[in-house]
Amino acid sequence: METAEFIRALDQEGRLLAAAAEEAGPDAKVPTCPEWQVRDLLRHTGAVHRWAAGFVADREPSSRPLGELPDLDGAELVAWYRDAHERLVDTLTDADPDVRCWHFLPAPSPLAFWARRQAHETAVHRFDAECARGGTPDEIDRHFAVDGIDELLFGFHARAKSRARSDAPLGLRVRATDVDGAVWTVRLTQEPPAAERGDDGDVDCEVAGPAARVYLSMWNRLPFPSLTGDTAVAELWRDKSGVI
Repeated sequence: METAEFIRALDQEGRLLAAAAEEAGPDAKVPTCPEWQVRDLLRHTGAVHRWAAGFVADREPSSRPLGELPDLDGAELVAWYRDAHERLVDTLTDADPDVRCWHFLPAPSPLAFWARRQAHETAVHRFDAECARGGTPDEIDRHFAVDGIDELLFGFHARAKSRARSDAPLGLRVRATDVDGAVWTVRLTQEPPAAERGDDGDVDCEVAGPAARVYLSMWNRLPFPSLTGDTAVAELWRDKSGVI
């Protein structure tokens, strides 16, 4: 996907998130993040939007903390979130494609990184908000979901801080059944997970299903759609793969 496509996805996902949060109300529990109510979801996601926009707008070359969460609630909090989201979309849209700033995963450019990361951040939290609201969540595009699985496996879990490890070598296959060629093989050892595209070699467990379901299950938002083999491997992933 191109940077402009990620920005369009971010724009749409943030609007859906705000609408669902407004409908649910600030006190609603977020079943996909049991420690949160909707107000926590809005404060967190809005703060992340402002944090991300700041790196691009200020051409900030090094990491900086997220910042204080707002002491707002109700309609004021929803409006604050919408403003944060709009600022982020505008910042990314207007940025020089060659802007240089801090980013934390490999990417073709800092702008490409932040557009992609914030699109997926917002899509997952939009799903959280819609679960809090109740009813049927909006669909996630299957090709967008495949990209998100790539980001998770080749980005987040390629880092030294990944906790998705095993004392004994294990293999996990991840398969999106509705996108041709969307298959990953993940080797779990005492080192960070080693992922590659394709289904070469034997594995101990396979996760399979529609791309959007697999995407959300790999982010621990839904149960795994289908498991074959040793289900303990999938449970190990679920227990240890939280991003830090």
